[in-house]
Formats: sequence, structure tokens, C-alpha cells
Amino acid sequence: MRPAAALADRLGLPVGESDLIEQALVHTSWLHEHPDAAAGHNERLEFLGDAVVNLAFSEALFAAHPTDDEGMLSARRASIVSTVGLARLAGRIDLGSALFLGEGEAQRGGRRRPSILASAFEALAGALCLELGYDLTREWLFEIAAAEISLDAPLASLKSPKSRLQEYTQRRTGSRPEYHVVDATGPDHEKLFRIEVLVDGRPLGVGIGPSRRVAETAAAQRALETLRAEAGDRTIRAEPPPRAEDPRAEDPPSEAAR
Repeated sequence: MRPAAALADRLGLPVGESDLIEQALVHTSWLHEHPDAAAGHNERLEFLGDAVVNLAFSEALFAAHPTDDEGMLSARRASIVSTVGLARLAGRIDLGSALFLGEGEAQRGGRRRPSILASAFEALAGALCLELGYDLTREWLFEIAAAEISLDAPLASLKSPKSRLQEYTQRRTGSRPEYHVVDATGPDHEKLFRIEVLVDGRPLGVGIGPSRRVAETAAAQRALETLRAEAGDRTIRAEPPPRAEDPRAEDPPSEAAR
């Protein structure tokens, strides 16, 4: 049985031997090493899936939280459709084990990397929408994310480190954090960014990640930890930082769309 068919069978999805599902599992690193073995990688399907998951979870949250305003609904949606949020959903269906990854990417732990899992989850949602239609795909998404959809968490707990850092600095000094790229290494398809965040010209934290957004989020988290240690301010919520041994670990963004 082909990997895509095996995944669909395991998830109870009536799609059979689907070329679209298989393409949703193809990472660019695998296609780069096997250019004639697949019709393409999963980025086009990811583009479609991004719209599918945003619409589906917007609908679900609108219905589940009738007293929330637009800002609260946006924050709830952002916590689900962020890189970390989607990677969490991908982990529930063990999507990483089904991916086609290049040898180097697989050896570096690509099957557990949040950015790869989140992108593949969106690509799978896009493929399912084309194969089964939006309604069935929406029901499938609702089932997987039922816990996140029903979660009645306060707004502060849903905000990203970047949002919390900006709110804190504006409240205390009226300034906004500035993010500067210290270094960017690696080929275009595997870039690694090192970004420093400054407040009033003072460096407060450095973050590393496979995109500027991810690295900025990590830097903001470091800055929050620095400020909290200096001020002893318990109102600045600290979150576990990305593990030092995994520079590509990611934190969720504050934006409603990734």
C-alpha cells in the first residue's frame, strides 16, 4: 500500500490511492533529491490548506464562543493555526512518520520539526478539500482540534511572546522592540536566522530559527525572561524557551494567520 493510502486508511478517510494526498506528504527536500519521483512538492497544497484551516477554525470558534469579540476570536484562532498549534495537530495523527523527506532533513529530525509538520498538515487539509470537499474536511478538522476549539482560555495566555513584549515595553517606556538580523546561513530552502531584539537600543535577547518570524519569536521570549529577571515582574508570563539543542524549535505567532 502506498504511504498516502496507508495514511488515509489509518485516519479513516475515504480517499484511497490519492495522488493529491501523496503530494501533500512530499517535502521540498525529498523532491530536490528525487526530482523525477513525484509530480511536485506540497507547497501549492499548503497554500490552499492555509485558507481551509483558517476558515474552518474561524467557523468553529465563532460558534463555540458566542460572547467573544473579534480580537478574542482572532487570538484563539492564532493559537490553533500557528506553527506550533498546527504541529500539535499533526502530531496527533502521527503525520511526521508518513512524510517524504530528504535524507539530510530526516537525519536532522525533520519529522519532528514544527515548521515541516505544520506545513504538511495544511497541505493535507488542502488535498482533502479537493478530494472530499470542504464540508467533510471541515468536520475532520473539527474532530482533531476539538480540545483547542472548546478551550476557554484567557486572552493573555493566547498571546505570543512578540505581542507580550511589545505591550510590556510600550506600557513601561513607550517604545517598541526592534528586531535585527545578526546572521542568516544556509541555502535558500534551509535558511537559519539569528535575530537580536533591542528595546531602547539595549539588546535583550537573541533567537534562532528557520524563518525571521520564528527567530524573532524566540528572541522576544528571551527578552521577556531578561526583563522578568531584572524587574521581578510576575505579570510577564514566562514560557518554556525552545530547547538549546534544537535551534529550530518554534513558538506560536500572535498573528491570526501564519
